[in-house]
Amino acid sequence: MKLHELRDNDGAAQKKKRVARGPGSGKGKMGGRGIKGQKSRSGVALNGYEGGQMPLYRRLPKRGFTPPNAKKFSVVNLGQIEQFIAAGKLDIKSDITEDALIAAGVVRRKLDGVRVLAKGDLTSKVTLVVTGASKSAIEAVEKAGGKITVAHAAE
Repeated sequence: MKLHELRDNDGAAQKKKRVARGPGSGKGKMGGRGIKGQKSRSGVALNGYEGGQMPLYRRLPKRGFTPPNAKKFSVVNLGQIEQFIAAGKLDIKSDITEDALIAAGVVRRKLDGVRVLAKGDLTSKVTLVVTGASKSAIEAVEKAGGKITVAHAAE
């Protein structure tokens, strides 16, 4: 097969229907919008409107509660930390703090603190100083010979 012999499968590329371009197009005159009424006009957005009936999103029961003062943590996985150590962007000789993680580009911003999770493998012996860590992350770091200091953020 040569380049000039390449082509789409039959029916793969269909031309877009050009609406409201004369009676010969099959979608002329009102362009498939019917006669008069709100929906025949331009600039109408009726998403979720049910003609005055109580809309579905208001008929359904609401559940749960979102606390307004919930802490929002930046999340970093052990696998990510290991990758940045291997790339030479994190120094394992000194403590790896939240500021060091930001400077290296592991996390973008602190928010209410940095929380370490156990996804991925950590082989380096590191000392981490972070706001939070999962139990499995603490175990994984200690198993690798390192240490996590969880310095809780000021309440």
